[in-house]
Amino acid sequence: MASQTLLLIIFILLPSICPIRADLPGRWELLLANAGISSMHTAVTRYGTVVLLDRTNIGPTRKLLPKHNCRYDPYDKVLRRDCYAHSVLFDPATNQIRPLKILTDTWCSSGQFLPDGTLLQTGGDLDGNRKFRKFATCPPEELCDWVELKTPELANGRWYATNQILPDGSVIIVGGSAANTVEFYPPSTRSVQILPFLAEAADTQMDNLYPYVHLLPDGHLFIFANTKSIQYDYKYNRIIRFYPQLEGGPRNYPSAGSSAMLALNFERGNFLTAEIVICGGARYGAFIERSTDAPAYGSCGRIVATDADPAWAMEDMPYGRIMGDMVLLPTGDVLIINGAQAGTQGFELASEPCLNPVLYRPDEPIGLRFMTLNPTTVPRMYHSTANLLPDGRILIAGSNPHYFYKFGGEFPTELRLEAFSPEYLSPDRTNLRPAIVEMPVTFRYGESFVLTVTVPLPVVGIIEVNLASAPFSTHSFSQGQRLVKLGVSPAVPVSGIDGGTYRIGCRAPPDGRVAPPGYYMVFAVNQGVPSVARWAQIIL
Repeated sequence: MASQTLLLIIFILLPSICPIRADLPGRWELLLANAGISSMHTAVTRYGTVVLLDRTNIGPTRKLLPKHNCRYDPYDKVLRRDCYAHSVLFDPATNQIRPLKILTDTWCSSGQFLPDGTLLQTGGDLDGNRKFRKFATCPPEELCDWVELKTPELANGRWYATNQILPDGSVIIVGGSAANTVEFYPPSTRSVQILPFLAEAADTQMDNLYPYVHLLPDGHLFIFANTKSIQYDYKYNRIIRFYPQLEGGPRNYPSAGSSAMLALNFERGNFLTAEIVICGGARYGAFIERSTDAPAYGSCGRIVATDADPAWAMEDMPYGRIMGDMVLLPTGDVLIINGAQAGTQGFELASEPCLNPVLYRPDEPIGLRFMTLNPTTVPRMYHSTANLLPDGRILIAGSNPHYFYKFGGEFPTELRLEAFSPEYLSPDRTNLRPAIVEMPVTFRYGESFVLTVTVPLPVVGIIEVNLASAPFSTHSFSQGQRLVKLGVSPAVPVSGIDGGTYRIGCRAPPDGRVAPPGYYMVFAVNQGVPSVARWAQIIL
């Protein structure tokens, strides 16, 4: 009898001790059991398709190239005649994939979309070290593919570098292994500039690779490496200021933190305030010592990079986390997903997968900003990615902590594609979800335009109109990630039409410092619930 009473007490208390999956927000779904490759780099195109890209000398994948389309790779010790795809195009509308052909090595490379929607891909290892590649995106029914540029080439070899589109539509490529410089695409007279800060931020295990680069609304760059950060004037190759050092250990590759610039928000007629948040990281020395069980750090630093006297405000995540991906949601919240709770970046150097995503709510006070979400059952370790889709879901791809593909052992190479649906997509919020029915497909800086939406329930308050870029996600950092909350007027019911249709007056961003030219996902957000996005191009 006593044992039955004890079991009853445990049963009653169990949900509060260990919340079951149904108690936590968010929903997981398997999109594709086999994507053919494990994606090291992922980007969403303006047609809603997704480019998945691995390195080329990985050996056999699970997707063949079309017949008579093999490539010869003298650097590949496993497959010199390689008939396998190392890049694919995924269509979330049909869950179908199509093989793409990449020629040179894209291992730990970088990327960014150009103003015309073309994906620019830069650097890598071996024969890819100085390469520019382009993927001119096309509708799903067409057969666009990678094009490797013979000229120009990168002036410096770039491995573990970071790209950021600039206000004029050009791209800056920052750092990389043994490359303490910046250069630009298209190349110009300012093509290569020495940036000693990158060398000064290095340590004995590097920790200055894949630097975090954010374009501030004043046109300067925020660049963070290891524990240090600067505001950089790339036009004149000068450092405007040094920010205070961020405590809590190294944060960049191979120490595996992540960073995002919070939403730029129209306030008092301008977008002048920019805040940066950096979370997680590995204990210094874990990479050198190949320590797989060194606990990850759980601290986050947040700084107003545009303040006259900026300082880091510190807070802690619910979990220590390395290799987490930070995804800006259409609402302005940040999803922290993927990664591990111990070890470091590198092949087979991490353990204790962090299965629970975390929602970071920047408008809440410190202590209330983090919400633990529904866990996945699929560990996403080294070489995982996370990208916002136009329907508001998050595409999760990759995880290959091995030098080649390995489908046995504790953390096998992962070919599954999953989607995570935040709580704003739950069925009980369907009546709040707006649908965009009319909007321009292009607009210029500073111009006014009208967005027409339908909403099942009457609108209460302001419907936001937010622009989300499509970044290049790799190694726990989304290069070029950006969310801009436009200035809007209250939603006005459309007369002569049955209830539920509203017009919203909007003003486009003032210039390329706030939103560089290119394609954006345009979301209408009603009481925290986003629409399916429509794509629009901001043109110079």
